[in-house]
Amino acid sequence: MIRLAVVPVPLFASSLDRYQPAIAERLAEVAASGRWILGPEVDAFEREFAAYLGVRHCVGVANGTDALTIALRALGVRPDDEVVLPSFTFYATAEATVNAGAVPVFCDVDPETFCVTRETVEAALTPRTRAIVPVDLFGNVAPMDELGDIGVPMLEDAAQAAGARLSGRRAGSLGDAATFSFFPSKNLGGLGDGGAITTDDDEVAATARRLRFHGSEDKVVHTEVGYNSRLDALQAAILRLLLPELDTWNEARREAARAYEQHGLGELGLALPRPTQGAEHVFHLYVARQERADDTIAALERQGVSARAYYRTPVHRQPAMRAFASGDLPGTEMAARTNLALPMGTELADDAIAAVVAACETALAGVA
Repeated sequence: MIRLAVVPVPLFASSLDRYQPAIAERLAEVAASGRWILGPEVDAFEREFAAYLGVRHCVGVANGTDALTIALRALGVRPDDEVVLPSFTFYATAEATVNAGAVPVFCDVDPETFCVTRETVEAALTPRTRAIVPVDLFGNVAPMDELGDIGVPMLEDAAQAAGARLSGRRAGSLGDAATFSFFPSKNLGGLGDGGAITTDDDEVAATARRLRFHGSEDKVVHTEVGYNSRLDALQAAILRLLLPELDTWNEARREAARAYEQHGLGELGLALPRPTQGAEHVFHLYVARQERADDTIAALERQGVSARAYYRTPVHRQPAMRAFASGDLPGTEMAARTNLALPMGTELADDAIAAVVAACETALAGVA
């Protein structure tokens, strides 16, 4: 017998309610300290997050987009250099490339993993390529092991994959540098915007620190034209509070993904998320694929189950990026057309998962 969702199932099943007293206490402490820009809280978070990832340096910045722009410049990208990146990603990956003065060159993705491959990257390389930006999308990890010997600086966009691993190493430690966003919906999120650059390279870290602070180390001598992009102490304090919970939260997400399979979601005609080989997915989003995805999403919404499409218009077809588009990207077009995100989060109960699967069965029967 098909069971319908009798109560709404939100797309994001996460809650910080139990942490509110501790959050309020930490915010009050930082507010009373008078140290609100950089300072000891940011220094401490940078050390703790670097240690968690297994890298030498973490540089806190204002948001994930600035992290990408600053990291590209710190890696030596200069005006008119080419940067290879996927089109199936959030717009900021390409936007930051243009803001760094570079030319985005869009490569294709594997529609099953939603990530670039060695083959798709190599097809986009030219003598002008100065950097590659593989994106760890939806909590999956790009195949960084396969890309490492191409001979071009690798900037890992790990904004959606905090805590994920590839071959035992953390996302954020797999390239010459990496970037994170701490937007509230991320697996490790703050109470507003925030971002970070991580690297083992001393010079990249030093350059990023100057660029985030007006191109200066001392407020007196400005050696580069930089940015005003610093992680707030209030955000750093909250991130320090929540970082110890990240692995537990990610395991809850993986358990929810396993429950979807155990309840038979893969038997209904949906292509379930497929991790990159050797990757430990953290399911920032639970994104499946189906040919009539929009019809399925509408049918799910009618039953009270939230579902959403992501990046239906990939970046290379966005109005601001059309001047940079060239060549066909069939994997990207397939991923953009067929994806649908189902409810996921740290608080997604088994009965809610069962209700989502039942609603999917009804929805897919209706659109077949």
